[in-house]
Amino acid sequence: MNGAFFGDMLQSISDRGRKLLDRTLSRRPDSVTRSADFVVLCDDLLSGRGEASGVALAREILNRYATLTTGPRVAFFEALAQRFGPDRERMDKAIAAWQADPNDATAAEVHHAAEPRRQELFRRLNLAPGGTAALVRMREQLLDAMAHRDDFKVVDADFVHLFSSWFNRGFLVLRSIDWSTPANILEKLIKHEAVHKIRSWDDLRRRIDPSDRCCFAFFHPALNDEPLIFVEVALTDDIPGAIEPILAAKRDTLEADKVDTAVFYSISNCQRGLAGVSFGNFLIKQVVEEISKDNAKLQTFVTLSPVPGFASWLNRERTSGSSRALTQNDIDALANLDIEGWWQVPETREPVEEPLMRAAAWYFLYAKSPRGLPIDPVARFHLGNGARLEKMHFLADSSENGMKQAYGVMVNYLYDLDDIEKNHEAFAENRVVVTANAIRKMARPGPTGDVVPLANKA
Repeated sequence: MNGAFFGDMLQSISDRGRKLLDRTLSRRPDSVTRSADFVVLCDDLLSGRGEASGVALAREILNRYATLTTGPRVAFFEALAQRFGPDRERMDKAIAAWQADPNDATAAEVHHAAEPRRQELFRRLNLAPGGTAALVRMREQLLDAMAHRDDFKVVDADFVHLFSSWFNRGFLVLRSIDWSTPANILEKLIKHEAVHKIRSWDDLRRRIDPSDRCCFAFFHPALNDEPLIFVEVALTDDIPGAIEPILAAKRDTLEADKVDTAVFYSISNCQRGLAGVSFGNFLIKQVVEEISKDNAKLQTFVTLSPVPGFASWLNRERTSGSSRALTQNDIDALANLDIEGWWQVPETREPVEEPLMRAAAWYFLYAKSPRGLPIDPVARFHLGNGARLEKMHFLADSSENGMKQAYGVMVNYLYDLDDIEKNHEAFAENRVVVTANAIRKMARPGPTGDVVPLANKA
């Protein structure tokens, strides 16, 4: 309701300023209006002071931007990168003033002078009706362009900086999603499910309608009926070791008095333009609070997570000629992975299990990025949020995607409410992979000097 009110108010301001804007543009050379010269219009928006005309001009810029094809969009991004950075003359003066007399006032001027002009441009564009959604879409297109243009990273950094404030947890609203949720929102869940594809409306209903299944999503007031991120939850009586029983078309609903475990089995982002703005940690913690209110017997909170980088990493290790994770016997046994349908036949499946799971343990404990973080993105997410790597499961996801990305391996991350903060600090400060001892014992010794502290629980 509040979002609609403010949206209507901005629309009213924009409409009142439209006549003013039309008079201004009519005095411009025809080339400006014909060529949609964003650089000139954006400079006007930054130099203007009137609220009504500013909102109207912001709307005009965004409307014109929406009609651009790829080439003109890239030219606009070039202008943002090259012409809307910090005001260098102002910076030089601010730095000189700070050096001559360092105080709070001169320090503040250095801070303001160092801010790229495009950040203020984005703030003013955001005042237009629908401005936030338009800027999120603009960043999606910027991300596409960045595949070939490293110089656009400065523009992207400003988007992330602003979005991190605009989509602060204090502005987000958690909603429960069920079968009575409007169809336009449910359609977005089907579209954006990134972990386990939703194949039909019946499939969706099985995930959100039974009493032992639930779904929650974060929304933002400026993006009406646009979920930012959602999590699907299964309420069970044990920690699951495979995804198929959770997604099965025919299964018995578990009675409430038998439920003691909440399983977060899918977390999906809906807004690609908000990549890099973290919502998931807040989502999990708040969902834990919400479902605990209605399920007093819940004692265990775990994920059933994919391992998206494992297969590609393992294939590199198998062919590297100098793997520290695999012995020659492991490599010989894992040759069965190259046989089509290897997991369906005992003769090719059984020799694979032990070396595959040993390799997975090594992958989680020792496969690191140059910054010392786990190379697996899902591991980084959950470990960074204070979870513990609890269990690994062989052939837990035999779907096409599950076999392609992880040879069927899935894992449980345990959210022990008493240890979340401690685990988070250990990971953030010292890059500790907090892991159950059973997994640690499974792995071969890590690289020399790579000491991974013991988990805090067996």
